[in-house]
This record gives sequence, C-alpha cells and structure tokens, in this order.
Amino acid sequence: MVAPILPSPQLMTVSFGQSMNDENPRDERQRIDKWLWAARFFKTRSLAAKAVDGGKVRLNGAAVKPARALQAGDELAIRIGDLEWVIEVKSLSGSRGPAAQAALLYAEREDSRARREAASAARRLQRHPAAELKGRPTKRDRRLIHRFTER
Repeated sequence: MVAPILPSPQLMTVSFGQSMNDENPRDERQRIDKWLWAARFFKTRSLAAKAVDGGKVRLNGAAVKPARALQAGDELAIRIGDLEWVIEVKSLSGSRGPAAQAALLYAEREDSRARREAASAARRLQRHPAAELKGRPTKRDRRLIHRFTER
C-alpha cells in the first residue's frame, strides 16, 4: 500500500488576512462612492462615482471627487433626478447589505424629507404624458401614418 502524499506545512497555511486594497472596517474613513453604494442611493458603485463626478453629490456644501474620504458626522446633499436628500452620515459600511441595514447608515433632515414628499405628491397629481395614447394604432391610424411617411 502506498502512503498518501501530504503537502508540506508551508503549503497548508492559508492566510485569510486582508489584501492591501481592502479597507479595514474599523477605519473611521471611507470613500464617498463606496458609501453611497452601500447606503443604497445608487445601484452600482460606478453610478455613484459618476454622480459624484457630475456634481450631484456635495459633502459639507462642497463639490467632491469619488475618492474623497467620508466620516461619521459629515453632511451630504444628494440629487437624483428631481429629488434631493440632505442627510447626516451616522456610520460607515464597506459592504452593501439589506435596505433596513442601509437606512441605519444615515439620518435625513426633516426639511429635506418634507421637500421630497411634497415633490412626490405634486408629481402624482400631474397628468401622465402618455395618458392620451390608447394602445396600438387602428387600421385607419396606420393608413394615415403610411400616407405621411411614404412621401
């Protein structure tokens, strides 16, 4: 019977330490684009970085770059479309978790929440742009379209 060959002890040691690129979760600072992604304001980190580059995110009233360090206590103004959030960063998170956990990362100011809810209510009261459209064109509509486009 042949004895099994075991790897040397040097090969068996496995390091689960962090690489140089990983951030330590105990650090008190974090990239702003990574935090925006973890707090679920943007679906991907690259979308968060584009928003920061485009001036849609302001840190303590100043425009910033995506690599800017963020820390607890900072104030962010985030504009997505017509909506704007003014929030205070409560804690940092290097990973994206469930929405309930992400909501604990920040606290929104009351005036910001009131403005967003008022804008949302006003948008609901407006008539939908495609309200007059009623499905597919009829045979008569199709003939009119062909007359118009064939010339």
